[in-house]
Amino acid sequence: MPFDPAQVYSPAEDTELVRKAALSEVTPSDRVLEIGSGSGLIARALGEIAALVIATDINPHAAASTRAQGIDVVRTDLCAALSGPFDLIVFNPPYLPTQPEERVDDWLEYALDGGVSGRDAIERFAADARRVLAPAGRILLLISSLTGLFEVSGLFQLKGYSVEVVQEQRVEDETLYVLKMS
Repeated sequence: MPFDPAQVYSPAEDTELVRKAALSEVTPSDRVLEIGSGSGLIARALGEIAALVIATDINPHAAASTRAQGIDVVRTDLCAALSGPFDLIVFNPPYLPTQPEERVDDWLEYALDGGVSGRDAIERFAADARRVLAPAGRILLLISSLTGLFEVSGLFQLKGYSVEVVQEQRVEDETLYVLKMS
């Protein structure tokens, strides 16, 4: 399959907000996992600081884009093909609430479609994150007010995480939040 940059999520306000939060959080000794790396912009920035950066993306075009940034990338759903442990996990998930009739059948859809609640990928990630997270590890997760700050925070709190908002930005008709779970 030839690389198609139109099938890769273009960095936008959410990307920059996650990048800013991740650069504030990462340390030189961290083993970092970026889930859903898209263009590879965040993983590349983290790679300049962290001891190790591994990225994943289910989209073959995004995986190729990240690999072109010099980052080791595994094409998998979330973190399914990895075992960890990682000190820092960074995830800008598909968070847009999407009705079945709004879906389109292309690779870019994986970066956008959060299911009816906007939390489908987030819920699956929350159920599996501890498996690859180091005991004192941290997670940075971007969500939107459309996804539900209270609902996502509660989901992780029920899994035993402490949750705090570390970045926040108003964008058009929504507010973007970066949550830190530890």
